[in-house]
Amino acid sequence: MIDGPEENARLLALAQTGILDTKPEPCFDAITRLAAEYFHADTVLLGFGDAGRVWIKSYWGEAVRELPRSGTVFEMVLAANGPVVVPDLAQHPDFCGKRMVLRRMEVASFASAPVRSPAGRILGALTVFCAQPRRPMPADQLQMLESVAGMAANLLELRTLRNQLNEPKTLHRPRAEASTPGKWPSKQDLRHALEHNEFVLYYQPEVELETRKVVGFEALIRWNHPQRGLVPPMEFIPFAEECGLILPIGDWGLREVCRQIQQWCAVDAGHRSLRVCVNLSARQFAREGLADHVEALLRQSGISSQQLGLEMTESSLIPDMSTALEVLGSLRRLGVPLLMDDFGTGYSSLSYLHSFPIDVLKVDRSFVGRMTDGEQPQQIVRTIVELARVLGMDVVAEGIETPQQYRLLREMGCRYGQGFLFARPMASEQITELLRLPGRILPEPAE
Repeated sequence: MIDGPEENARLLALAQTGILDTKPEPCFDAITRLAAEYFHADTVLLGFGDAGRVWIKSYWGEAVRELPRSGTVFEMVLAANGPVVVPDLAQHPDFCGKRMVLRRMEVASFASAPVRSPAGRILGALTVFCAQPRRPMPADQLQMLESVAGMAANLLELRTLRNQLNEPKTLHRPRAEASTPGKWPSKQDLRHALEHNEFVLYYQPEVELETRKVVGFEALIRWNHPQRGLVPPMEFIPFAEECGLILPIGDWGLREVCRQIQQWCAVDAGHRSLRVCVNLSARQFAREGLADHVEALLRQSGISSQQLGLEMTESSLIPDMSTALEVLGSLRRLGVPLLMDDFGTGYSSLSYLHSFPIDVLKVDRSFVGRMTDGEQPQQIVRTIVELARVLGMDVVAEGIETPQQYRLLREMGCRYGQGFLFARPMASEQITELLRLPGRILPEPAE
């Protein structure tokens, strides 16, 4: 792994290209096609790696939009500061006994060359993948691969120059970059937290209301700050969204949840029935390559798609309906459960609900908290439960804090719930202890 200052300089050079978080670009397709034909490759990917993922800008063969950066060929190229050739994965010490799977293709060999900035920093990689082992690559072929990667670098430099020419002449400083004395956190604070693993996940149990059996968890991020202690998400997530760091933070959360699920299942195979849900931001749902990213994480961790749930709010879906439908459709095809969080608090829910392939509605805690105030608040929750039943969806009631709320929800036919009445969000170590309860059954809440 390259050090912090050099990585920051690399990311800055990458950001200046304007190529991040954009769709695949046809101008690079001739390069991937040339590489595929010359090297007789099954798949060719041209990708550019930021702090958390590799954005695929052109592909030949298997369609891929993005991959998590951890454990990728791109990281190997970064570490080597040059090309990487693996003619037979079965004989390679890093892969011996393991498989490398590129979505639906099992890889047996690959070769990758860096795409560099004019200053020599590695911004991306051109990689050719084959389903069969190959002979060691001769020096002239490796030189050819580097030359083709150099063509991609030249196109990228032309793109950067064009962007600079098209920039408005007035200089301004983005709001998120503004340096306000005393304002916390800053963008650098968040970057430091990512680089030094200061973020942690807490898990709140989701229970089957009739039996009190733990059926899953919601993962909730916290910032374990060395001076400020445990910082709740509302103190840093809004700014992370504003300054553009919500994507790497969100990617970290997805990766950590998959790792934790894998760890719990290694302790007890019976935990494979658990589902751990992750909240995704609107920026994450705006990425058409999200399904590729999730699929790669599932393959890396070895967990099933049913073990990872993805939560979104109405407000994160409505602004770009076409993209939202495409992304949700791709995730549904993976078999990943989709949950709509804070249902009823955003847009006109009934107008849009039938359009989205949602598996679970989560009743917002504001409705649950008012249920004991009278018949009208109860009727709102009753209507949501009945609506979900008609649409073939499950319901999870959030924010259950009193035995009376618990009783009313069961009477309404609400199947699942979470809240302080059962358990507060807990660190993973505490959850490991909780999972040792016989049958994963929580004690009956005291009246």
